Amino acid sequence: MSNESVNSAARAHCGFRARLSAMLIVMSAHATPEDVERVCKRIEELGFKAHAMPGANRTAIGLTGNPGPVEPGFFEDLPGVAELIPVTHPYKLVSRELKPDNTEIRIRDVVIGGPEVVVMAGPCAVESEEQTIRIAEKVRAAGAHLLRGGAFKPRTSPYSFQGLGLQGLKILAKAREETGLPVVTEAVDGESMELVEKYADIIQLGARNMQNYALLKQAGKARKPVVLKRGMSATLEEFFLAAEYIMSEGNYQVIMCERGIRTFADHTRNTLDLSIVPAVKRISHLPIIVDPSHGTGKRHKVAPMSRASVAVGADGLIIEVHDQPEKALSDGPQALLPEAFESLMEELRQLAPVVRRTITTSCKSPVGTSSGAHSPAR
Repeated sequence: MSNESVNSAARAHCGFRARLSAMLIVMSAHATPEDVERVCKRIEELGFKAHAMPGANRTAIGLTGNPGPVEPGFFEDLPGVAELIPVTHPYKLVSRELKPDNTEIRIRDVVIGGPEVVVMAGPCAVESEEQTIRIAEKVRAAGAHLLRGGAFKPRTSPYSFQGLGLQGLKILAKAREETGLPVVTEAVDGESMELVEKYADIIQLGARNMQNYALLKQAGKARKPVVLKRGMSATLEEFFLAAEYIMSEGNYQVIMCERGIRTFADHTRNTLDLSIVPAVKRISHLPIIVDPSHGTGKRHKVAPMSRASVAVGADGLIIEVHDQPEKALSDGPQALLPEAFESLMEELRQLAPVVRRTITTSCKSPVGTSSGAHSPAR
């Protein structure tokens, strides 16, 4: 069938409400890669986008870009198609309706979304090469799996430290060489996105950018995993739709992150909404981690909220650690001392088996600068 005839048929059926405006195409367990490719090609011939998501037993194919109903007959008779399922949520790709199995994202030897609770740790901001490598070595020795650190810092005040930019990214890359820890760092705009994708293993999008749709789309075109932080007043649906923006552009390696919301409470910097963790895991196949540092803003609250995060099912933690927090250029009051972080890691190793999870130590030797972040989500 030619593209013109397929598009003409689609237009002819556009007003027929019995058709499916949002659908999921589930392939049979015996469908071949050629069958999947044939369905994807048919979707593209209709002028839409195809999103094949392999599962443990079957592949599901999401369809996006359709402004209205689509005729099921275009797909139901194709070889390998088992069933067509209506999608009931406004988000299609993040939902378990598309992919019932948990998504696991691999960064080198680290898997986020699997049985292990993954810990990302390091300073809020990259301040110098010596400081970053020193702290990276300490968090690695305590068992962290990834190094966090900000090279670009979006700050409330224009007079606050804004980060070292490209120099900071090069320092993080050097720390990766020295410690073997993959790097997660934030991109704040289009220009920094290109640099972060080049130097880091995971791109972080902060709370202020959760609804920066142009930046979300650019992250969707990146070939690195993305940590998406929840906005300060975002609902669960808005959180999912932000992730949908990224996935609709072809990047399925999205890691949700709860970092606290703004409420009337004045005993904490933000209110860490841990109830969103089981809510995300019930509806979505994407992994979710928790940031207890920004979520509380107070050092003495980080450890108990980290333990609580693991207890409610978080797939990981992102924690700020600084060995001289009183001199830190950013968020010193919420950074754990290395000794406190080491104690917390030991507590988490004891807690994880209670909720049928594990926490192992990080890699112990540098592995160079190559990154496995291009591996597809599973």
